[in-house]
Amino acid sequence: MAQYDYNGKVAIVTGGGSGIGEACALTFARSGAKVVVADYDEEGGKRVTEMIESDGGEATFVAVDVAKPEQNEAMVSTAVETYGGLHVAVNNAGIGGAQAPTGEYPIESWQQVLDVNLSGVFYGMRYEIPAMLASGGGSIVNMASILGSVAFAQSAAYVSAKHGVLGLTKTAAVEYSGQGIRVNSVGPGFINTPLLEENLDQDTLTALAGMHPIGRLGEAQEVADLVAFLGSDSASFCTGGYYLVDGAYTAQ
Repeated sequence: MAQYDYNGKVAIVTGGGSGIGEACALTFARSGAKVVVADYDEEGGKRVTEMIESDGGEATFVAVDVAKPEQNEAMVSTAVETYGGLHVAVNNAGIGGAQAPTGEYPIESWQQVLDVNLSGVFYGMRYEIPAMLASGGGSIVNMASILGSVAFAQSAAYVSAKHGVLGLTKTAAVEYSGQGIRVNSVGPGFINTPLLEENLDQDTLTALAGMHPIGRLGEAQEVADLVAFLGSDSASFCTGGYYLVDGAYTAQ
């Protein structure tokens, strides 16, 4: 696990109660950050918060539905009121959605995926950015996907949302790079997380692993290590980028 100096920094991680978000929250905490673990799943979020505290770190759990603007505002306010500011935010919360061809895709699932995976990222940034400006700057990492740049059949909503995250990231990076805020996106390949395990059977998981030239699924910590770099001062000239961690999936 890579470590960077986050002493004196305050970080928010949405979807922090499992998978990639959990790995990011733990990595930030072990590097010295005070972490707001935000998740719709109260049990998972509290579990990760307790893990951080039992490891000697500082963390606060916030229940949040990122699809609701006011809950994102409350999440950021909690970070500022509890720890005095905000320096790093990882907008990671996401859902998979229905699997169907575009001409048959359920309207309800389309709206739900866009609400969480795209609007949820915007709502987070909408309140994180002013808090970071007030804290003297910061770094935002938006969790995109390899499907932010390539297609995947029967996943119209997810692919569209993740493509949107890339555009949103680039726009904010251009707007705020002169004000001390860096904004980047990360594009994981298929990662061994509960989101994948709960939605796909073993045969499908095996097939997905074989689609990566490296010959396996990724691990959450491998994504968290990249996020920790991008959030840190070591990535001081990195903004507006889209960084893949995909075992060469998109290189084919």
